[in-house]
Amino acid sequence: MPLNGIRRQIRGAWLEDEATVVARLRAGLGLSPEHRARIATDAAALVEELRTRGRPGLMETFLAEYGLSTEEGVALMCLAEALLRVPDTPTIDALIKDKVAAADWGRHLGLSSSPLVNASTWALMLTGKVLGEKETAGWDVTRTTKRLIGRAGEPVVRSAIAQAMRVLGHQFVLGRDIGEALERAKGMEERGYTYSYDMLGEAARTAADAQRYFLSYSKAIAAIAERCDGHDVRTNPGISVKLSALHPRYEPAKRARVLDELVPRVAALALHAKNAGMGFNIDAEEAERLDLSLDVIEAVLRNPDLRGWDGFGVVVQAYGRRAAFVLDWLHALAGELRRRLMVRLVKGAYWDSEIKLAQVQGLPGYPVFTRKVTTDLSYMACADKLLGMTDRIYPQFATHNAHTVTAVLAMAGKDGDFELQRLHGMGEMLHERVRQKHGNRCRIYAPVGVHEDLLAYLVRRLLENGANSSFVHQILDEDIPVEHVARDPAAAVAALDGIANPRIPLPPDLYGPGRRNARGWSLADPPTLAGLESAMAEFRHAAWSAGRGDGAVAGITNPADRSDFVGEAVEAEPSQIEQALASAAAAFPRWGETPVADRARCLDRLADLYEHHAPELFALCSREAGKTLADAVAEIREAVDFCRYYAARARAGLASRRGRGVLVCISPWNFPLAIFTGQVVASLVAGNAVIAKPAEQTPLIAARAVRLMHEAGLPADVLHLLPGDGARVGGTLVCDPRVAGVVFTGSTETARLIERAIAEHLAPDAPFIAETGGINAMIVDSTALPEQAVRDILASAFQSAGQRCSALRLLCLQEDVAPAILRMLQGAMRELSIGDPWDPAIDIGPVIDEEAKAAIITHCEALDARGRLIARLAPGPEHDNGCFVPPAIYRLDSIDELDREIFGPVLHVATFKASQLGKLVERLNGKGYGLTLGIHSRVDGRVKQITDRARIGNIYVNRNQIGAVVGVQPFGGEGLSGTGPKAGGPHFLHRLTVPAAADAPPTGAAVEGVRASVDLAARASALRALQDAWDRRRDRLRLLAKAAASCPSPARRIAEQVLVEAAPWCGDALTLPGPSGESNRLSLHGRGLWLCLGLDAESVLRQAITALATGNMVLAVRTEAIDALLSGLPCGDSFTWNGELDDVLSLPDLAGVALSADLRTLGNARRLLAARDGPLVQLVAGHPDPARFVTERTLSIDITAAGGNVGLLAADEP
Repeated sequence: MPLNGIRRQIRGAWLEDEATVVARLRAGLGLSPEHRARIATDAAALVEELRTRGRPGLMETFLAEYGLSTEEGVALMCLAEALLRVPDTPTIDALIKDKVAAADWGRHLGLSSSPLVNASTWALMLTGKVLGEKETAGWDVTRTTKRLIGRAGEPVVRSAIAQAMRVLGHQFVLGRDIGEALERAKGMEERGYTYSYDMLGEAARTAADAQRYFLSYSKAIAAIAERCDGHDVRTNPGISVKLSALHPRYEPAKRARVLDELVPRVAALALHAKNAGMGFNIDAEEAERLDLSLDVIEAVLRNPDLRGWDGFGVVVQAYGRRAAFVLDWLHALAGELRRRLMVRLVKGAYWDSEIKLAQVQGLPGYPVFTRKVTTDLSYMACADKLLGMTDRIYPQFATHNAHTVTAVLAMAGKDGDFELQRLHGMGEMLHERVRQKHGNRCRIYAPVGVHEDLLAYLVRRLLENGANSSFVHQILDEDIPVEHVARDPAAAVAALDGIANPRIPLPPDLYGPGRRNARGWSLADPPTLAGLESAMAEFRHAAWSAGRGDGAVAGITNPADRSDFVGEAVEAEPSQIEQALASAAAAFPRWGETPVADRARCLDRLADLYEHHAPELFALCSREAGKTLADAVAEIREAVDFCRYYAARARAGLASRRGRGVLVCISPWNFPLAIFTGQVVASLVAGNAVIAKPAEQTPLIAARAVRLMHEAGLPADVLHLLPGDGARVGGTLVCDPRVAGVVFTGSTETARLIERAIAEHLAPDAPFIAETGGINAMIVDSTALPEQAVRDILASAFQSAGQRCSALRLLCLQEDVAPAILRMLQGAMRELSIGDPWDPAIDIGPVIDEEAKAAIITHCEALDARGRLIARLAPGPEHDNGCFVPPAIYRLDSIDELDREIFGPVLHVATFKASQLGKLVERLNGKGYGLTLGIHSRVDGRVKQITDRARIGNIYVNRNQIGAVVGVQPFGGEGLSGTGPKAGGPHFLHRLTVPAAADAPPTGAAVEGVRASVDLAARASALRALQDAWDRRRDRLRLLAKAAASCPSPARRIAEQVLVEAAPWCGDALTLPGPSGESNRLSLHGRGLWLCLGLDAESVLRQAITALATGNMVLAVRTEAIDALLSGLPCGDSFTWNGELDDVLSLPDLAGVALSADLRTLGNARRLLAARDGPLVQLVAGHPDPARFVTERTLSIDITAAGGNVGLLAADEP
């Protein structure tokens, strides 16, 4: 088959059905059952021999004791990953205490066969007890050691742990530089081994990184060349190269640039290696880079200067479903070029990240096998194939598995033209035993580099070999029978009930049977990308329309190219607004009585329609909203997720609730389909009629969405679209008393205007759900991995041209690492490309319009004048016809200098001292915004310190802070950033509905009393300061129940009833479903200080207990029951009141007011509250719904950042 035909096979097998791939591998395996049985028997004998006679290496012994199924093993991995790069001693001490003090080292003491491992355990146990807060009774050694440390100081512990981590790194790294590695290699070379050297270094972030790695490889080749004897690459040492280390944008989207820039670099290194007569291996990388890697490999191999050289090697990962076809392609390429290639077959190093990426992207399947045993089968089948290709391939089998080694030897027979390989520090006794018995060649793969660069390599090695299912872990565990350790993978696969691992759901099934994951499109897959580009081409010059009638017509042009006409929108006239309001109001009763299941089915059909029409929607998002293709894919997927999520929530939770009436949905231009859809479908499935007002800049997307909504079965008289000017159309809608509520996403200033209009014209209890802006920060301490932090800073600040509500505006760097991170950040920013987002290679498109561009540039010019510029990406002349703003980074002397949101690609940077972290969080809180916060730290205690104090709606740890996923990271802020509840969260539909048998608000007179005391404001501020501590108490309900017992009898019964009603809103954080490797939790918190103004004693008591139970402070009208309840509790105060609102509603620090009164009084109260500056204050009328008293916070943690996906590996253990 020609090369291009095999490439089509490779591409076609990317996500091929796992059972189909496995069946093909089993059929192609040239071993009879009897032959396989003999191999398994021989392998079992080898395992038994290794257990009884072998001397395991230190790392094998270490991993046998500290596997990743143990808390201690994970702690050591995290500690080793971070410690050696931390420059400041306070953070070093915090990191050591964080990882060592809490673990149970004592249970490992004396259990290892290695004296060194036992000695390390002893030291760790002592250190843990020294740093721990609790002492074991009778532990004299600990008390003695504490006294010793007290005299010697914490530097003793610090130095000891740092040295221990260096020793650990020494076991994995052959040398800190190539000279040291070559010297250390002599001992094994004298015993007959040879080496392949790997210069530590992962993906380059900057051009400087790539150049540094290139020079490192060049120097290493020159040094290794002196150890080469002759030109037989099989016996000479070699080098392994990572393509991603040689180019800062080694990504499929940058294919043209990569081929132009990277191929000459690799060819130069390869020629250098050829002249030395050494092997030159291209390391394997992530699955989505495979196609690009094959392009680079072929281009380099076709360089005529490399003709006749047999030392070029390629690493192939057997866990990939395309592995066998890749071998066919390499064999065919070698034949066409009339040379021999080296192929190193490995199991694979990125399994956990491949699983997660496929889940995140919503792919139909996985590019890797989901079981270790099927990967073992693939390895054996690929090995069999390689041994049949030795005319053009020199096979290199990298494995620590006794069965795999035995199988290779058996399949090779007398043909010894291959070699075995192992990692430095791993598999020593296995390979030595086999080499002595069979005399085969063995090469050691040895990393070279300083220990600070060890992270990625170390984590991959520990994950591969420290998991319970790995051979290295099992070989020393005598509780596991040798027959199991050496089992035949083909027989094991045949015995499976199903090929796919049932503990790892396919990406479409990620959220369970009630909700299908949104379909994804991988832009790294050439056929997928080509198909999208072809489908989108139909809409490259198409025009759309929105609105109808004789209103003002606005032409819509592409913000990336104002000469590109996208369509036109007709503004709704007053008569159309009136018609829509009347029609929606008339249709509401019928729609509200439509069964929930029928309404939900409409949403499911809409989701399917969105996916079917995705190419058109991608084109619209690009041309009308200036979105890159990657952002457009995310936009459509989020809209689909909203449909399916709200449909599922409605089926599960709306049986006893009904819609409110006609809701107005006002959506923004930055998510013109996703947020528009989320607002509308949530309101509709809840049983409301909807009038949708899209942003002026993006009405065409909204109009196309509404047509699809109607096609999905949502009635035209229930859903109306009114495009036009915000003040004219939106302003009219929010002032009409027929409107029952408003859902809004936009600026804080606009939200305040809408709330004032609602207070003046709508019912006093009309809901206003607002998600507004924020001064979003990211805190990066000195334990953060700079490469990860820079990756996430770039995405958070500059993706979507910084036009996301969640985008990073304020970067807070610990001063100890700020210079290094800023250097890397500047270099990485220079690699970004700005331009027409229709091109998949573009990273940053335009801002939405000239007004937005002018506002951003004015802000930047002011900072430029003050000399604050750190870096700016230079725009090109091709950007003159669009609204492009180049990304920029500015320095601030204080975070207080940034007092408003700059909605664009502008990042502000301030530094902080490690000792000032608590003050930093308080200052961020003091800004009043509370939308998103990013944290990069390896110290769990610091993360908890920040998350406990930060009044922020969405917090992200060790990942970027954009791209919240519906139902996984429900999105919305608090304070100046919004009212809640969170969009895409479990409580959103609740706010859009009322109980099916809702009671009318009370209409009696307020309680009598005297004017509020003059010190009430001071008491309010004092109570607000105590609220966080009360909110964190997990025993609130118990304390309140005890306090309620002191109330008079009728009040006691009421209190007990209210506590039962409030209990569901006071529990532990809710764990949300999501991709592997993430922790996503939604917690409920009190909003702050509530004013409880009841109609009578019972109303006040209900209000106060509801507020207190949900974590708030209260100022309540004084009654006998209230005074009895609050006596002895640090969470509230009472006062007497004469019913006048002006004084009490002007109190500072109010989060909400619970008021029982007539409609006139309620309306007056809402107007007074709306007139306040600062965050919008909640008004709760009538029966206090606990949902109104809480704010939601989402905490999303990338739990793989410091230690790989240990939990996912456990899913494959027997």
